[in-house]
Amino acid sequence: MMRINFQQKLDELKERLLVMAGLVEQAIQRATEAYSTRDTELCELVKLSEPAINRMEREIDQAALDLLAMEQPMAVDLRFIIAVIRINADLERVGDQAVGIAGRVKDLGMFANLDIPVDIPKLASLSQAMVRKALQAFIEGDADLAQSVLTLDDQVDEMNREAFRSLGELIKTKPEMSSQALNALIISRNLERVGDHATNIAEDVIFWVRGADVRHGWAPEED
Repeated sequence: MMRINFQQKLDELKERLLVMAGLVEQAIQRATEAYSTRDTELCELVKLSEPAINRMEREIDQAALDLLAMEQPMAVDLRFIIAVIRINADLERVGDQAVGIAGRVKDLGMFANLDIPVDIPKLASLSQAMVRKALQAFIEGDADLAQSVLTLDDQVDEMNREAFRSLGELIKTKPEMSSQALNALIISRNLERVGDHATNIAEDVIFWVRGADVRHGWAPEED
C-alpha cells in the first residue's frame, strides 16, 4: 500500500511538471509569434504568464524535496525526482527567455519592419521543436528520443553564430539599422539559450532512464 501511495505521488509530481511545461511552451510560442507579427498584445500575455510559471517552479521544487525527505527513494525513483528538479529549473528559464524575447519585440515595434539577414522564425521553430521533443521524451521515458534532441543543438548554435556574423556586419554597414539589428541579435541569443535548456532537459531524461550522466559530452566508459 505504501508503495502504491508513493507511486501516486510520483505521478502527481510528473503531472504538475507537465502543466508547467504547457505554460512555458505557450509563452515561448507567443513570444516568437509576436516577433513575426509585431503583436505587442502577445508580448503582454507573455509577461503576464511569468508569475504563474515562477509560482509553479517553487511548488514543484517543494513537492519534490518533500518526497526526497519523507520517502527516501532509491535507484530509478531517486533519479526521477532529481531529474524533475533539474527540468523544473530549465523550464522556468525557458519562460525567462520568452519574457526576454517579448521585451525585445516591443522595442522593435518602435521601428519600421525592415528585412534583416537572419531567419529568426526558422531558429525559433527549431528551438521550440527541441523543447517539444525533450518533453515528449520525458513523458514517454524515452532515452533514445532524448538523445536525438542533443544532435539538434549544433544546428541551433550554428544558426546563432551566423546571426551574430550577419547582424554584426549589418551594424557596421548600415548603422541606421543598429537598433533593429541589436534587438534581433539578442532574440537570436535568447532562442539559442532555449535550445540549451532543451538539451539540459533531454540530458536529464537520459540520466533518469539510463542512470548515465551525459552532460558536457561525458559518458561512462563501457566495461
